[in-house]
Amino acid sequence: MAKAQMLSAPADAAVNAVTFGVCSAADPRIPPEARERCVNIVRMAAETIAKGVKIPDGRPVNVVWTDVVVGGERDADVVARQFREACVDAVVVTPDTWAFPQPTLMSLFSHLPKDIPINITCGNNGSKPGMVYSHGVNGALAQGGRLTTLNVGDWLATGQKPRMTPETAEALIDWCYGALAAAGLKGRRVVIFGHDSMGIETCLAHVIPTRNTFGIEITRLDMKLLGDMLTGGAYDKKEVKALRAWFNRYVGDRIELRDEADDEKFDLSLAMYLIVRDIMDDLDAVGGGFQSQLEWGSDPRCVPMPVADPMESLFNATFDHRGRKAPVPYATESDAQGVLTMLVMTWLTGGNPPLFMDFRKVWEPWEIKLACEKLEVPCTGDEPWMEKGFVDGENSGSASLNWAAAPGASVSECMNGVSMGAAGRWYEFAGGGNNVRFVSPGGIEGIAARLSYSDLTGMFSLLWDEAYSVDLPPELAEVVCNASTYTWPHSFLVPKYATMKEYKQYAPTNHSHMTWNLPPARLEHWMDLTQVLSETPWAARDAWIDGVDRPLPLLYLLNGGENNAKLKLAGKA
Repeated sequence: MAKAQMLSAPADAAVNAVTFGVCSAADPRIPPEARERCVNIVRMAAETIAKGVKIPDGRPVNVVWTDVVVGGERDADVVARQFREACVDAVVVTPDTWAFPQPTLMSLFSHLPKDIPINITCGNNGSKPGMVYSHGVNGALAQGGRLTTLNVGDWLATGQKPRMTPETAEALIDWCYGALAAAGLKGRRVVIFGHDSMGIETCLAHVIPTRNTFGIEITRLDMKLLGDMLTGGAYDKKEVKALRAWFNRYVGDRIELRDEADDEKFDLSLAMYLIVRDIMDDLDAVGGGFQSQLEWGSDPRCVPMPVADPMESLFNATFDHRGRKAPVPYATESDAQGVLTMLVMTWLTGGNPPLFMDFRKVWEPWEIKLACEKLEVPCTGDEPWMEKGFVDGENSGSASLNWAAAPGASVSECMNGVSMGAAGRWYEFAGGGNNVRFVSPGGIEGIAARLSYSDLTGMFSLLWDEAYSVDLPPELAEVVCNASTYTWPHSFLVPKYATMKEYKQYAPTNHSHMTWNLPPARLEHWMDLTQVLSETPWAARDAWIDGVDRPLPLLYLLNGGENNAKLKLAGKA
């Protein structure tokens, strides 16, 4: 008699890492040694992924591979069952010989979700020939409307244990990070305290589109919860002392405390971090945001509370008083699209810290020249900050403490550059507390980007450019910082392709974000897998840059270009 089976709850209910499944297909008539070579290539690719890809908390992704070489329908059924039982989230196929598309991968993928990320990585071999099958099955999948990524790389055409070239491995790893961010963030959540800060429409939490596009939930909590817990003392007093001692050790007298009231406000701001951290841990959240203005700290009808700057900077950092930790992308002003941008870029880099900033002021070459002449600062005109101009990126809160130093710097090196001035007690920050201030060093390279949503298409787009930070002459840096808000973090950034005129016109909102050491190809793979429209309207940037961009998926070429294909995939055209 048939009987239903009750599932047992896992000991650890936390969401597991993404699982990649690796397999191969081959002509069923190949000799045993060719089949053995196929299996060795599968193993090679699986080990490459296992060694090269990690989630932001440092854990490796799960990688499974099969020695069942798919030569026909029955093999496809077996591998599909293996992958389903292993909860595979993304598939990498490594063909080395000819095979028949329909009985192999076409049959395999009929078992799997239509949106599962698919990568076909092969060598450029003429003798077998693996590339012929790869193009054949990639074309078949594309004609059927299925997005696939073809990575025609290189490994030796002979020998039982070939090794892929570093370039082939890099292209595979970049795609895996795109798949990791697309698949790994499904079912995850961010926690937003409050509502849209100061009525900033471009920061709105588009709950349903975010759920439908990225599979990310936006948990919304009222700031009253945090306020009640803070005033009620619902936090670990001993840990507040430990966190305060940590700041005293690393920042010391650079924390501006003018009186006993300032001292108490600073401790309250540290308690805020602990309360929100525990709430987010309980919800297994991967990111967050805090409204702050107006009700929290500056509405005269309320009891003003301290600024959230230390809390936000700690979340975005890779360390706190307990030691090393994963950065938890956190947005000031409850900027939901901002936290999504930072979250994706952090996942695409395996845990690099994000920078949240106002798109505060674009300094064009002509006004930099005037400032240098007035300050009698010598310049040749060849300096990057002089030749192109730069953006002064800053914001009260959310700047990761890591951005006070170069990538790879120690905690001490980061914190040596940090000061914490008293927040101005004027209309903006009547509740007091302390800002976080530093000036980022030059030489940090990455991508500056911003997600936006359009009601006309019901889709998200990403405006992005490669960028790098620059050091300004000290006298000029002082003028730049004083031209806006001196006591906030400052990062002087130069876009690689955008001119200052383009940059200041095309910013989708007043906030921007940057993550270091993010290859453009990874970002493009993620946009492919999520149907996010790519915005690079810079006249100086080619449509495709060899060695930088990923090749366009064949599906795009067959459907009128990238944006048109994405609109069709998203059901918007």
